[in-house]
This record gives sequence, C-alpha cells and structure tokens, in this order.
Amino acid sequence: MQYRDFGKTGWKVSALGFGAIRLPVIDGDNNKIDEPKAIEMIRYAIDNGVNYIDTAWPYHGGNSELVVGKALKDGYREKVKLATKLPSWLVNKPEDMDKYLNEQLKKLQTDHIDFYLLHALNKDQWNKYKSLNVFEWIDKVKAEGKVKYIGFSFHDEFDVFKQIIDDYDKWDFCQIQYNYMDVDVQAGEKGLKYAASKGIPVVIMEPIRGGRLATNPPEPIKELWNTAKIKRSPAEWALQWLWNQPEVTVVLSGMSTMEQVKENIESASRSGVNSLTAEELQLIEKVRNKYKELSPVACTGCNYCMPCPNGVNIPRNFSVYNEAHMYNSYEDSKREYNWLGEAKASSCVECGNCESTCPQHLPIIELLKDVAAYFEKA
Repeated sequence: MQYRDFGKTGWKVSALGFGAIRLPVIDGDNNKIDEPKAIEMIRYAIDNGVNYIDTAWPYHGGNSELVVGKALKDGYREKVKLATKLPSWLVNKPEDMDKYLNEQLKKLQTDHIDFYLLHALNKDQWNKYKSLNVFEWIDKVKAEGKVKYIGFSFHDEFDVFKQIIDDYDKWDFCQIQYNYMDVDVQAGEKGLKYAASKGIPVVIMEPIRGGRLATNPPEPIKELWNTAKIKRSPAEWALQWLWNQPEVTVVLSGMSTMEQVKENIESASRSGVNSLTAEELQLIEKVRNKYKELSPVACTGCNYCMPCPNGVNIPRNFSVYNEAHMYNSYEDSKREYNWLGEAKASSCVECGNCESTCPQHLPIIELLKDVAAYFEKA
C-alpha cells in the first residue's frame, strides 16, 4: 500500500480509502447488508493496508454505520481513522447537530469520529449551517473529543465551494466528486487545486462515477483502452489518473465484492504521483472526448434555459439522457430520471422560452420529447 500525507495532521493515509456506500446486500435490497461478507471485506482491506474507512448516516438505509461499527470491533478500530458525516438535510436547529453526532457514535460503537464531515454541502445547506452557528458547535465537539478533524463533502458549483473554503479558516479536509469525466463538474479540478493551495487535504469520491467508468464500457471506449501499451482495467485507469495528481490525498472506492477490494488494493500498491506517462494521459483524454462524442445532446449545462416556467429541469434531463448512452447505463439512468418527478421531460408544455435563450441553439422541445420517449416507453 502507498501512503500520502493528510495535510497538517502529521498522519499518513492509505492511497485507497474504503467507502461503505456500496456494501454487498441480500436479495438486491440496498437496506439489507450482507454483514458477514461486508465485515470480511472491510477487515481484509484493513489487514492489507487501508487505514481510512468512510461511511455516512443515510448509506444503506442507515445500516452502513451499524455494520462498520461491527467490522471495527476486535481491535480494528485502533488500526484506522474513521470518517462519517452529519446529515445536513436533517439539521434544522442547533441541538440537531449534537443529536445526530451522538447517535452516530453509538451506531459506530466508538467514543470519537476521527474525520467528521458536514454532508453534501450546497449553497442553501451552507447558509443554514452558518445561521445555526456551526463554527461554535465545531469548536465545542472538538473540545469534547468527540470529533478530531472537521471537513465537508460537496455537491454544488465551484463558486460555492470557494465560498465555503473561504468562510472558515479551520477546515481540516474536504471531500469532492472528481474523476476524469468530471474535471469541470461541481468543484472539479479548480476546486481540487484551490483546496490544495490552501493546504486543505482533498478526499475523492465517485472516482469511477458510481461504476459507470468501469462496467461494460461502450465498444469505442474498449477499443481505445486496448491501444495502451500497459494493459489496465477501465477501473484502474480511472484510479491511476487520480493518484497521479499530487493534490489528491485519498481516493474512496465504494466496493461491493471481495474481488473489487483485492483489485483496488493491488492497484493502489502501484500508484504514485506523476507515475503516468504523457502518452497515457493523452489516452485518457482521448477516452474522455470519445465518451462526450457518444452524448446525443450537445448540452453544456450552462443553465441559460433555466428556470423553466413549468418546472422542467432541462439540463438535468439532458445529462441523465446523455449518461444513459455514454455509459450503457439505461436502468440506472432511468431511476435518476424518475427521481426528477414533476421536473421530468414529459412535463414540458412547449412554451419555447428555453429555445430563445439557448446559446447552443438546441431544439430543446424536440429533444425533451426524445428524452421522455426514451425513458417512459412502455
């Protein structure tokens, strides 16, 4: 296992972290974790050098923290740093912060959380936390020894990320979604480099986009990977691209099988900053561009078409539609489409406001019909 400095903590973290968001389940029920398998996987990872375990309140319907707590018994808690997250969407008054932290300590069977995150921050959640005097609360729980280091995970635009970083000068770390397809999405590469410039360690989530960059890639993508001199699985290409960057502190992988655990540990052992050749980096760029070519809608996500007067989330509809084609992920994308509810493409009333503002001059009305027909076919 390779290790990296975790900022100013004086501690070295394994290049690979174990994300307990996709543990093995029973009968396809995400809330029913296969505990023996999950515990075996977590302990195997720890025995083979992984020292950062990440979970959160909502994972597996609230059961992930319980299983992680069981996995860290028998001396394993002392071998790792444990990360979990305060469920921001459930916090509405100051006492809620203590309420959820104390419950998490019980579920995890520990007296402290090493790395505690404000979960899934966006502009609204951050403004709410500030109104609840979150800075005073952070000082309190640190003084009590319940939390060692404080950070946040993030889902919004770069400008919001920068504001959160700048609003508080005591962040110990942060966590962002980042992979070779998402260099300009959410915090993106700019956020990675901005946090690093402030001396803030960056934990990476969704390194293979929830499996989309690893599972059954389209034929044109397979053909590109096959041109490489050194053969790697699509998952390893994605991981090595991240580990190649000095600003990346630890890469979380949500592993579902022991095979994935073993493969990722072996991959991490081969990792290193600036270990990829210029030719390999060019290949990854070609793969990124090829994925984009597979997108049926040339939407840039500029949001000029928003807000839609009828509540349709036009950019998100196009994003989900594109991903279904890019990643051969119809079923996953259909679930995401259905989660849009009244913001789905089929809610379009063809008013045309969006088309007059689209800088790409896209035929949005017709494209939304394509999206609705694709996902809502009988």
